[in-house]
Amino acid sequence: MRFFPRLLCCCLLSLPLAAQKKNEAYQLHIRRAGSPVKIDGIIDSSWQAADTATDFYMILPMDTSYAKVRTDVQMTYDDKHLYLLVVNYNGAPGPYMVESLRRDFAFLKNDNFLLFMDPFDDQTNGFSFGANAAGAQWDGLMYDGGKVDLSWDNKWTSVVKNYPDKWVFEAAIPFKTIRYKKGITRWGINFGRNDLKTTEKSSWAPVPRQFPSASLAYTGVLVWDAPPPDPGPNISIIPYLLGGLNKDYTDGKATHYRKTAGVDAKIAVTSSLNLDLTVNPDFSQVDVDKQVTNLDRFELFYPERRQFFLENGDQFTNFGYSTIRPFFSRRIGLGANIDFGARLSGKLNRNWRMGLMNMQTARQEALGLPAQNFTVAALQRRVFARSNVGFIFINKESLNYNPETVQDKPIYSRYNRNLGLEYNLASANNFWTGKALLLKSASPGKTGHDWVHAANLQYTSRTWNIGWQHEYVGRNYNAEVGYVPRQGYIKMVPQITRLFFPKSGAVLSHGPQFTSTNFFDEDMRRTDNELMLSYALVFRNRSTLTGWASNNYIKLLAPFDPTNTGKDSLATGTQHNWNTAGVDYVSKPQSLFTWSFSGRYGGYYADGKRLTMGSELGYRFQPYVSIALSTTYNDIRLPRPWGHNAFWLVGPRLDVTMTNTLFFTGFMQYNEQLKNMNLNTRFQWRYRPASDIFIVYTDNYLPEPFYVKNRALVVKLVYWLNL
Repeated sequence: MRFFPRLLCCCLLSLPLAAQKKNEAYQLHIRRAGSPVKIDGIIDSSWQAADTATDFYMILPMDTSYAKVRTDVQMTYDDKHLYLLVVNYNGAPGPYMVESLRRDFAFLKNDNFLLFMDPFDDQTNGFSFGANAAGAQWDGLMYDGGKVDLSWDNKWTSVVKNYPDKWVFEAAIPFKTIRYKKGITRWGINFGRNDLKTTEKSSWAPVPRQFPSASLAYTGVLVWDAPPPDPGPNISIIPYLLGGLNKDYTDGKATHYRKTAGVDAKIAVTSSLNLDLTVNPDFSQVDVDKQVTNLDRFELFYPERRQFFLENGDQFTNFGYSTIRPFFSRRIGLGANIDFGARLSGKLNRNWRMGLMNMQTARQEALGLPAQNFTVAALQRRVFARSNVGFIFINKESLNYNPETVQDKPIYSRYNRNLGLEYNLASANNFWTGKALLLKSASPGKTGHDWVHAANLQYTSRTWNIGWQHEYVGRNYNAEVGYVPRQGYIKMVPQITRLFFPKSGAVLSHGPQFTSTNFFDEDMRRTDNELMLSYALVFRNRSTLTGWASNNYIKLLAPFDPTNTGKDSLATGTQHNWNTAGVDYVSKPQSLFTWSFSGRYGGYYADGKRLTMGSELGYRFQPYVSIALSTTYNDIRLPRPWGHNAFWLVGPRLDVTMTNTLFFTGFMQYNEQLKNMNLNTRFQWRYRPASDIFIVYTDNYLPEPFYVKNRALVVKLVYWLNL
């Protein structure tokens, strides 16, 4: 128990009190435009006086030289917009590689250019804008020093124009769209280019190859000739109208018709702090979850897809670890409608960042679920070069509810509260990263062993990746608005990776990785462990091949059905041990036809055998049509009563992008384990910036015998109005 504070002190003392910015010498001066800028992809006289950022550095295949593919970037501004002009010269003959015209494309599957902008120059948070060679836009919020949240969607304009020797990207970003502090004349900035024809990834300010080009630790400096203009009042009202119908064929009830409306609002409290409001929100246009064959003992994690919770949500959702999340927004609105909500988030100044959210759900009489209020407060303080200390408070309250008076209904808790503190370590050069975490929960009737502590430390260089993580979760720790699938354990995970770089040949890098995952109960008795050794090869054409082998030991702490089909359960306390080997391959992204394969074979519970094979095939008629088929097959052989079990999971997908504002998606999933087939189709027309019309049709079927379970159609109109 004394290890956590000692590790925290070591992390704190290992950092200098101040650190020189790594790429301080890379500076681009920006001046006010001398004439109006027209966004048309044509290089005209309005750009003659702007400075040019050129001589990009290669990141991939190797970060030891200048880029071979030339990229030139210019920036200017006026009272309302920040302007960007990028000339992306051809690196090789032939057509550009693009996935589609869909917004927020996959970076590694497209020829593209991206801007990474850090207005506070804190090397932690910022904005990203860009486009692929066909003109599809990319925009997102940056967090954790180099991650991009692409759910953020705002108003800006751009044009891409193709020429025989280059493609030109020109953009106008309103100052109202971004957040920055008045008077700051030095912003962190970097530019990234991905050229699939030459398999070269590059950036203006150099970034080591082990890090993404979005790493804010390696930004250069955008130097303004005067403080950026005051964006003025910034209020957006976003109403929606919705009509639809749904029919449940399993209960024989009449068709239910939907007619509803709601509104969101975005209010800039300051130039760097934003208030988001929502009344009667609707999320019917959100993609359905991608199904999996569930052979896990614990609850699976499905990511949040609702935009209100995703935008600016990293302060709440990234607190903790992947399996220790004190806040998980999908718990809000689970089985109940959201009546209204508010979120205040943003930067107070260069060192302080805050988030405050309150959501109210409606009472559900049929379930006996009371009206509930959810409050989350987060505060973050920057320390040293790029590290920070974070605080979080989460409160779930059932309103006007007394469980002692409930009869013939499920029982819900009156309240659940969580309090957390974490230290996020990030060294100036990003080689050292880590986190130390403390959490405490409070619930009626649960006291003692109701807290969590965890810590990890990671060293990442070009050739070595060495990490350690440990976790303690008390058996009474309770995060009802979080995702903590397992309680009452201690976990230790050492991991080490070594990379080698041949000077020539088809292989770019290769090397082994060793990971040991060990679980103990609260008395330090072993319950699970997995030893895994893998060897990965990365080819110069960007395809990858990984082979691995593992040994597993599990002592069941609760009854478990190894097929998750309800046949029978293995008894608590039974011990299981097996070996497994597997291989994974992902083809090069430059091809019109792409494919990946994964396979594993080995033992399973109760001395059984398990074979798993998965593949994903894709073909694109660029840039308009993309077809994909994902398939997973599990073959499990166990003693009676389970016997032989085979599960198929098949998911074809069709993406059609008629223009960069007109999209159609069709997605079907067949899950043999759940005996379910579902179809989801979505048509989206962005008829003006940030304003959409959606038509969504969904079906669910019972495959054997073929029978419709439910069916729904929704038409939704969204309009973005700036006041």
